[in-house]
Amino acid sequence: MSIVAFIGVGNMGGGMAANLAKAGHEVRAFDLSEDAVARAVSHGCTAATSARAAAHGADAIVTMLPAGSHVAAAYHDTLFAAAGLHAILIDCSTIDVATARSVGEAAAQKGLAMVDAPVSGGTAAADAGTLTFMVGGPAAAFEAARPILEAMGKAVIHAGGAGMGQAAKICNNMILGATMIATAEAFVLAEKLGLDAQTFFDISSKASGQSWSMTSYCPVPGPVPSSPANRDYAGGFAGALMLKDLKLALEAASKAGASVPMGAQAEALYQMFANNGGGAQDFSAIVKLLRG
Repeated sequence: MSIVAFIGVGNMGGGMAANLAKAGHEVRAFDLSEDAVARAVSHGCTAATSARAAAHGADAIVTMLPAGSHVAAAYHDTLFAAAGLHAILIDCSTIDVATARSVGEAAAQKGLAMVDAPVSGGTAAADAGTLTFMVGGPAAAFEAARPILEAMGKAVIHAGGAGMGQAAKICNNMILGATMIATAEAFVLAEKLGLDAQTFFDISSKASGQSWSMTSYCPVPGPVPSSPANRDYAGGFAGALMLKDLKLALEAASKAGASVPMGAQAEALYQMFANNGGGAQDFSAIVKLLRG
C-alpha cells in the first residue's frame, strides 16, 4: 500500500482521508484546523506537523483546499519542493480552470505527475467512499492517480488534459444549481396549487420532470428520506459552495465567450440565498427563498 499525504482534511477531505486509511494506505493528515486533524487520526490517519512533513517521501499527495489561491500557494511554496519525482500529485479542490491548468503545467515542467480531480457527491459520498472524480491531466498521470481515487469513489473518469477535471466539475454543477432551483420552484407551485408533495414526487419522479435534484436530493421533506430536507437542511452540500461553483462557471463562461443565461440566473438566486443566511445550509434549502 502507498504512503499518502493528505492536505486539507475538513468536511470533504476528512471522509476521503478516512477511506484511504480504511483501504490500507498510510495516510499522513495535515490541516490548519487541529480538530480536523484529530478527527482524521480517529479514523486511522497519522497527524503531520506540516504540509512539507506530510509530503516528504509520500507516494501520493492529495490536496482538498478552498480556492485556487490556496492550491497555487500550497504547490508552488511547499509541495513541489517536498514531492519526490515518483509521487503522484492529486488536487481534489474545486477551483478555476486557469489555476488548475497553470499548476498542472508547472508540475510537468518540474518532472512531476499531477492531475486535477474535483469531486461530485458532497459530504455523504465523501464519507461513504462513493464520490465521482472528474480528472484532468496526462493519461499516464491519470493511471497513476486511479488507484488512490478508486479508494475514495465509485467513478473515476478522465476528462482530458490539465484543467479539464475542473471544467467538467463547474459545468456539471451549473446544471445541478439550475436544476435544483427548477425542482424547488415546481414543489412550491405544487404546494400552492394544493397538490400533495409525495403525490407530486411519485408522478414527476417517473415522468419527464425526473432529475437527480428530485430523486436523490428532493428539496422538501418526506419523499426521499436521505435528503437533507429531512434534517432541516443540515449537512450535504452547502449553499455557499454551490454559489462558489456557479461563480467559477460564470468566470469560465466569460473567458470562453459562452452564453449561460440559466447559469447566470442560478448564480443570482444563490447569491440572494446566501445573503439571506442560507450559505451554511444545504443548497436544496433554496426552496425556502422561493417560498418567499
